[in-house]
Amino acid sequence: MGSYDEVEIEDMTWNEELQVYQYSCPCGDLFEISLEDLRAGEEIARCPSCSLYITVIYNPEDFQEPPPDAGKAPLPATPAPVPVQ
Repeated sequence: MGSYDEVEIEDMTWNEELQVYQYSCPCGDLFEISLEDLRAGEEIARCPSCSLYITVIYNPEDFQEPPPDAGKAPLPATPAPVPVQ
């Protein structure tokens, strides 16, 4: 059995509490895919209540983790020693 549907990430809802994108499943529950899964290149959102799944259409570059230094202020340059006369 193939994917139930293809859904753009923009059409999904972000659940801040669970840290997952969600989309309504015909069974009444929600398809879910986590931010971690998206960053790993996963494109399948599964429904926890039935066997259906959807393919999520998104740009993986939009979900890459920022580099470890991102958002940190650059370290100030160490002042050169001043000779004492």
